Amino acid sequence: MTISYRSCGIPDAGALAALFRESFCSTFAHLYRPEDLEAFLGKFSREVWESELADEHYAFQLAEADGKPVGFAKLGPPSLPVETCGHAIELRQLYLLHDWRGAGIAHALMDWAIEEARVRGAQEMFLTVYTDNHRAKRFYQRYGFEEVGPYKFMVGTQADEDIIMRACV
Repeated sequence: MTISYRSCGIPDAGALAALFRESFCSTFAHLYRPEDLEAFLGKFSREVWESELADEHYAFQLAEADGKPVGFAKLGPPSLPVETCGHAIELRQLYLLHDWRGAGIAHALMDWAIEEARVRGAQEMFLTVYTDNHRAKRFYQRYGFEEVGPYKFMVGTQADEDIIMRACV
C-alpha cells in the first residue's frame, strides 16, 4: 500500500467532510448524545469545507492510501482565547481513520503542519486536545507542545474539557 500526501482544493471538500465525520465519530461519538453529535457535525457541511478550502488563510494536507483519503491536517488563523508572542497559527484539525493509526501518517501530517506554519511566518502554533485523549497529548508533547490552559470545546450543548497547547515553530 502506497501512502501519498498532497494539498487539498475545493474538489476535495466532500472527501474531507466524510473523512472528518468518520474519524471524529469513531473516536468520540460514544461521548455524546446523538442530538449533540449531529449539531456539532452539522457545522462541518460540504459548503463549510469548500469555503475554508477557498480561503488563503487555511491550508490543508491530505493523506491517501492507494488514492483513498485516510487522514488530513488543517491549519488556520488563531481562534483560541490565548495571548500570542508573535505571529501564530492554529492546527485546527489532524484526523486519521482509526485503521491507519500507527502507520506514521500523523507524524507526516504534523511535520507538514510545522513546515507550513514556518513558511507562513508563524512563530508559534496552538491546538486543542481532549483532556482524556492521552495518546494525542503524548503525540503533541513529542513535538514540543506544552499545556497553556483549559478550553471548553462545545459539541452541541455539551462542553468538553479540552487543553490548549502551544509550541514554538
